[in-house]
Amino acid sequence: MKKRNMIAALLCSACLVAGSVNPVFADASKVVTLGADLTDAQKQTMMKYFNVSSDQVQVMTITNEDEHKHLDNIAPQSQIGSRTLSCAYVKPTQSGGIKVRTANLNWVTGNMIATTLSTSGVKNCEVVAACPMEVSGTGALTGIQMAYEKASGEKLDETKTKLANQEIVTTGELADKVGKNEATTVVNQSKMDVIQNGVQNADEIQNIVINVAEQNNISVSQDDIDRIVSLLKQISQQDYNYDDVKETLEQVDANTTGQTSSSDDTLDGESSDETVDVDADSSDDIVNNVNDSILGDDVIQSSTEDPGLEEETGADSQDTSNETGIPDATDDGTYSNEESSDESSTDESTSDESSTEDSASDESSTDESASDENSTDESASDEAASDETGIPEATEDTESSESTEGSDQADSAENDTSVLSEEAKNNYDKFVLFVKGEYEGDADSLLAATEDTEAVATVTLDERTAKSVAETVEKDYYDILKDGTESYEADGTEKYQSTELNMMDQKLKKLFGIDSSQEDTEATDVTAAILADVPQEDKQTLYKETMKYLAGLYGENTDSSEESAAE
Repeated sequence: MKKRNMIAALLCSACLVAGSVNPVFADASKVVTLGADLTDAQKQTMMKYFNVSSDQVQVMTITNEDEHKHLDNIAPQSQIGSRTLSCAYVKPTQSGGIKVRTANLNWVTGNMIATTLSTSGVKNCEVVAACPMEVSGTGALTGIQMAYEKASGEKLDETKTKLANQEIVTTGELADKVGKNEATTVVNQSKMDVIQNGVQNADEIQNIVINVAEQNNISVSQDDIDRIVSLLKQISQQDYNYDDVKETLEQVDANTTGQTSSSDDTLDGESSDETVDVDADSSDDIVNNVNDSILGDDVIQSSTEDPGLEEETGADSQDTSNETGIPDATDDGTYSNEESSDESSTDESTSDESSTEDSASDESSTDESASDENSTDESASDEAASDETGIPEATEDTESSESTEGSDQADSAENDTSVLSEEAKNNYDKFVLFVKGEYEGDADSLLAATEDTEAVATVTLDERTAKSVAETVEKDYYDILKDGTESYEADGTEKYQSTELNMMDQKLKKLFGIDSSQEDTEATDVTAAILADVPQEDKQTLYKETMKYLAGLYGENTDSSEESAAE
């Protein structure tokens, strides 16, 4: 009897133990990844935004080496950069597809990440991808993939993760031309067709891409079609099961097209009720439990669970640089070291924009205090307004150059980067940040441009001079990128492989008085007047540092030649 009771007790205990071995780790295991180049304060900011503490989740640090491992030969080096700032909060789930929320990522969206994460081999997961300051998010997928592997204990297929990173870059670059939702629709719908119907022939895939684009009234160039076809041809060679990706891809399609999937009621046994059950405990839903107030106001956000969030916060904007002065397809560069600095720089950027627009309207809003000082002298009024606000009007204080300079600076404020190629736009956006940092002493911009935490401006200029020279240099570079290099005439002094660099070299030599030919034009006279009070040594330094930075953008090392040119 005792023996029988003992056996019964053991059986009961075994049942309890067996009953406790439920596959609950997927919902319970959560991982946060933090960019290695964030400060400790910024890392704490992200933990607060994710609404977790380090004792509630596993924490990983993602390095730039990790990003290069995932993105080399896929994304341009300028996009990968040398610093890692993006963060992610990842929780694998057992059903419900892939749900993603983003904050402060201006090049990728939640829908882009969701569809590409499915290409990685992930079936069900909740993700929050964010950064304490606005960045492109090019490397965000790297941290998410690594976090998923750690949280789930599942090693993702290396080929599929590479294809996922290739897909997000391909989609992002197409988005720069046609819009984020439009680009995601083309790639996502085409991928759905390829996987669902097992299409592997390149010609058939091309027909699918063309038909998807036409059906959605999206104009896609042949070059972009070829890139998408190449990507999908590789995807078609993998062993994807459409049932594994169906829920995610159809939700993304519904989000980007605004049309509810017709197959919602027939998800092969996966009813909407089942999805609700997974998230019945809303307190464990990481996508909808972030602390929005931590990152401040006017943060670009997106969510697969709230498609309208993109439009509300500007994440679906095709060109955010026009509004904020921050490039929308650059590497993960930072524009602030602290939250308060980030907010103030945003305000300053807005102020700069509005002031430039005001000054372009013929000084209709000249600063009141400046007007009181000398209301009868328009040039003096402009100068006083500049001294008061630190922002120059559209004219210079040199009477002979008033109309020409006013026109040039107005044009500079209105440089339309949409006419540039993606590579040219990327270079221009980076150069604008460098110039603002090097010429105007803006530390945040210089950090974003150089990705060097120890970088400092080498020359100190007064505010008016700095602003004027910066606008002139930016306009020179923009004109070269926009108009091309056909007008360039070699003079035998070329030391760069790139014609664009040689053209800028000529312009900067004239601007900074280093050109010995002394072929003065009206523009040269104007800019020379701007720099009249700047020591020649400082001009040489500005020339050298500017050409050094530009050469770096083009992958040319010219330290020795720059030094000799400046002597």
